[in-house]
Amino acid sequence: MLSMTGYGRGEYREGGIELSVEIKTVNNRYLDALIKAPRIFAAYEEVIRARVREKITRGHADVYVSLSDKREKKKALELDEGVAASYIAAARRLSRLSSDIPFDVTATSLLRMPDVVVRDESQAADDELIAALTSALSSALENLNAMRFKEGEKLRADMLSRMDRIEQLVKMVAERAPLVAEDYRAKLKEKIEKYLQGATYDEGKLLTEVALFSDKSNIDEELTRLKSHIEQFRDICRSPIVGRKLDFLVQEFNRETNTICSKSNDITITKCGLELKNEIEKIREQVQNVE
Repeated sequence: MLSMTGYGRGEYREGGIELSVEIKTVNNRYLDALIKAPRIFAAYEEVIRARVREKITRGHADVYVSLSDKREKKKALELDEGVAASYIAAARRLSRLSSDIPFDVTATSLLRMPDVVVRDESQAADDELIAALTSALSSALENLNAMRFKEGEKLRADMLSRMDRIEQLVKMVAERAPLVAEDYRAKLKEKIEKYLQGATYDEGKLLTEVALFSDKSNIDEELTRLKSHIEQFRDICRSPIVGRKLDFLVQEFNRETNTICSKSNDITITKCGLELKNEIEKIREQVQNVE
């Protein structure tokens, strides 16, 4: 089981390249990755996002890339032939204005003119930078998942502990449920006899009323489903990716518990139902942190 909350950092320091990747993840219903990296890695952002998706299936991830490139760079010179041609044409027109103005344009003089020669400062990452980024990103993801796993195990232990308490409460309700109809019959009979003051009454009608009450307050199906949900919950907790399944199952727990509370005419069952809802709500809050 993995928590959606975590932090991981990876570094690469070699050959004048100092690069670090930090990843922070928080809860989110779906996977969302935000990449903040130097412009030199702009064309590589989708690759970063794809690597993150390989390791994270749910949550919001902020990926921060920082770079310090201290390597010696050989910057090539590029000749802008169009600009050079414009200078030559302008010089030729100028020399035609007067014989006193010679046409003496040379290659050396052209190279001194603005914008004829420009430095090629490429903004694309080279193979060394890509290798550095890949290495640091892998380390960051590995450290992130180690933290998420550790936190996930704590969440699993807490939820399973609460599920044990839920199982105890369900057993208490199951033991009490068969006695509710009998208690109702005894109380109803006592009230009738007190009201009639010794007069005879139809015992059959009493039993019919008790049978109707028993049918309306019967919670056998709800208890059976709750017991099944408990087993399913424990089975799901053995898997690494469980968030969506547990989220659905918690809704089912709530549905069955609400039905039991609405049918209950017994103070003991009602108290157990309220405690059930409290434990389920605490589990629901924890499930929101699980991938």
